[in-house]
Amino acid sequence: MEKTVVATERAPKAIGPYSQAVKAGGLVFCSGQLGLDPASGDLVSGGVKPQAEQALRNLKAVLHAAGSSIEKVVKTTIFLADMADFATVNEVYGGVFTQPHPARSTFAVAGLPKAGLVEIEAIALA
Repeated sequence: MEKTVVATERAPKAIGPYSQAVKAGGLVFCSGQLGLDPASGDLVSGGVKPQAEQALRNLKAVLHAAGSSIEKVVKTTIFLADMADFATVNEVYGGVFTQPHPARSTFAVAGLPKAGLVEIEAIALA
């Protein structure tokens, strides 16, 4: 099976030895997106809601660069710095993903890169 690395300037550059996404076997595997401004590389201000909104904009940009879209997402994983933010992130998420919703897992984690409050990764159809 062949794999293709996906990269776009419309989403933050990888902050480690990984790709923004990889296409393989008819799927797009997107790395987790934080609420980082693609131009500055800094977290957006205002808390978990604007960070979740930005993370999803970043995810959309990566999917677009891969020739996919948010509508083709089949599975997401959400990482939260604080599970108390679940309802807020769920509201933002629900405004982006429509029926049929992708499968999803949500976890509270000990910490996220750059002290982010939320990170969202996805697997989509290519």
